[in-house]
Formats: sequence, C-alpha cells, structure tokens
Amino acid sequence: MSKPTYVQDYQAISEMLNKYTEGCKQAKSSIMKSAFNAQATMYSVGPDGKLTGGAIPILFEGVDKDFRPSPDAEAAITRIEIVGTAASARIDANGMSGISFTDFFHLLKVDGKWTVVSKIFHTHAAP
Repeated sequence: MSKPTYVQDYQAISEMLNKYTEGCKQAKSSIMKSAFNAQATMYSVGPDGKLTGGAIPILFEGVDKDFRPSPDAEAAITRIEIVGTAASARIDANGMSGISFTDFFHLLKVDGKWTVVSKIFHTHAAP
C-alpha cells in the first residue's frame, strides 16, 4: 500500500498556481515561470474563432509585454483534481490587467515535483 499524499499534493499544486496568479497580478513572468514545464503549451480560441497559442514562452512574453500591474485583481483556484501523478485545475480571475478569464491547467508530478504541462483559457467579455 502506498503512502497517502493527497493533502501534500494539493498544497504543492496550490503553490504552483499561486505563482501563476501572482505573476499575472504583478505583470512579471519571472514569478510564474517555475510553475511551468519547459515543454508546456498554452492555447485558446481567438476573437476570429480560430485556435491560437503554442509553446509556453508565448504566455511569458504576453505577461511581460501586455499586462500591467493589477494588485487589486481577484483570482480563485476553483478546482483541483488529483489522480496519482496527474492533476487538473481551474482558476477564475477578474481584473487581471483589466481582463477576466478562466484558465484550465494540466499538471504532472515529474521527479516528485508538480509542474504545469498545459494551459487552456477563455477570456470573458468585458461587462
């Protein structure tokens, strides 16, 4: 029988995701980079209805170039599901650089450490 690790895994995943939201709030990709695997990807559907995205540096470049600090932005981890070495999570955010969005993350526990391997998102229409 293996040792239960759900609580520790949940906390580790929460820490990874909090790095992401803090990087968005401060408009600094350097804060979030350690949460992502170097081979991670990010995709969404653009305003034209077409698939857009690719390798994770797209996220980092966008945060550094297009985001502005948003200390009052709100974000909540609304779901984390863990099965062994695989997990998925959802973050809902309001007011990140004037944008509201929902992110879905897939994570894997590689060499004992959780890492984001993919992110997809939906940007909500401005109110």
